[in-house]
Amino acid sequence: MNPRIGIARMLAALATVVALSAGLTRADSPHVVLIMVDDLGWMDLRCQGNERLNTPRLDALAKQGVRFTNAYAASPVCSPTRGALITGVSPARLHITQHGKDGPAFWPKDRKLQPPAAEHVLPLKTVTLAKHLKGAGYATGFFGKWHLSGELDPKDPNAGGPDFWPEHQGFDVNVGGCGLGGPPSYFDPYRIPAIKPRKKGEYLEDRLADETVSFMRGNHKKPMFVCLWPYNVHYPFEAPEDLIAKYKGKEGPGLKNAVYAAQVEATDRAIGKVLDEIDKLGIADNTIVIFTSDNGGWDGATDNRPLRSGKGDLYEGGLRVPLIVRWPGVVAAGKPVTPNSTDDTPVVSMDLSATILDAADVKLGRNETLDGVSLRPLLEGKKLDRDTLYFHYPHYAWHKANRPGGAVRSGQYKLIRRYDDNSLELFDLANDAGEKQNLAAQKPKVAANLDEQLGRWLKDTAAQMPTAALKQKK
Repeated sequence: MNPRIGIARMLAALATVVALSAGLTRADSPHVVLIMVDDLGWMDLRCQGNERLNTPRLDALAKQGVRFTNAYAASPVCSPTRGALITGVSPARLHITQHGKDGPAFWPKDRKLQPPAAEHVLPLKTVTLAKHLKGAGYATGFFGKWHLSGELDPKDPNAGGPDFWPEHQGFDVNVGGCGLGGPPSYFDPYRIPAIKPRKKGEYLEDRLADETVSFMRGNHKKPMFVCLWPYNVHYPFEAPEDLIAKYKGKEGPGLKNAVYAAQVEATDRAIGKVLDEIDKLGIADNTIVIFTSDNGGWDGATDNRPLRSGKGDLYEGGLRVPLIVRWPGVVAAGKPVTPNSTDDTPVVSMDLSATILDAADVKLGRNETLDGVSLRPLLEGKKLDRDTLYFHYPHYAWHKANRPGGAVRSGQYKLIRRYDDNSLELFDLANDAGEKQNLAAQKPKVAANLDEQLGRWLKDTAAQMPTAALKQKK
């Protein structure tokens, strides 16, 4: 083993000890099931208003909890949001701001900016949610897509690989979590190094659900922290034939791609197996279930309307995501917020991290930072002591159709600053969710104030910024 990896593991072990001293095991500590789908758009559930798709299990979950209609992913691409959710720290502060290792394949030939050399591997010294909760007596299991470990490089063992998989970041069990951003195949054999073949032709999300159920059966006598992070609905577009047949020939508004629609339903079905097992184990009254997505839907596969654009862009289609929280005992009859409620407060991925730590009564160490706030007040009918959200995406996405920039959402207004020319776009989301009218010229004071706030936040987080690109030789 590389000596630097060994030192990193010692630091990781020390971090777990710190987490142990910060958390107190309680007999009534709730189980937490954190579900994050990959690339699921804001309009990809029937309960969100898309009647062309079938998501009965998640629709039922929404009726049992609270559905947040202004929920945001921490980033318009996957890895930064995954890092933010598992740590509670914003992508800007983590310096994990791109989906995987950035490089020339992402850069337009005529680009004005050179993206910063962002991190793409979560350091072992990081105190993750799993480390915190394991230290507080939780059994911890990870099932699905990780994409925070990079790929093994024989020339540089610190560049990533299996030593950075979830089992080295606080999880007792890892099935599926590795450096891959998408599966080579959704059908067994998947060719995912963290999953052993089991039954040829078995669908990946069914397998992950089975593994999750098995973990819960063996560990539900103690508090559990379960991350079910499906690879769906990410490319490659593959789904069970019986589900594809339901949508074939029915393409149109709200349903761009029959295979994609089938992937959505297959994911809903697999999640249903896990929800059923929670009921069978008799732990539903003491289990928090959180469902969300890592970024907005890719508009090449799904219909994000009425939102603008999609994955890889700072417009709403790239950032706004579904969010459902079921927290028995907090969201329940007799409380100010009852099941089947909606909340339009703007919230972000790191808030889920803070909510989980709050629910488990885990206290942070002296030098630890959270960039989110617990959603408990909202679920109790109160207001959050926070009214501004920030975003930083200083890169070109794989599709190269976006412009690097930062964004701030405050109240009804959202401002985007483009880093290539510092131009500003201001939108009134209360009246223009589709971001069709740029109000920066009409409301210069609002735009200037939000731009100033964004600048302070970028400085506070030590956000890595792009630089001017060198002119290409002809």
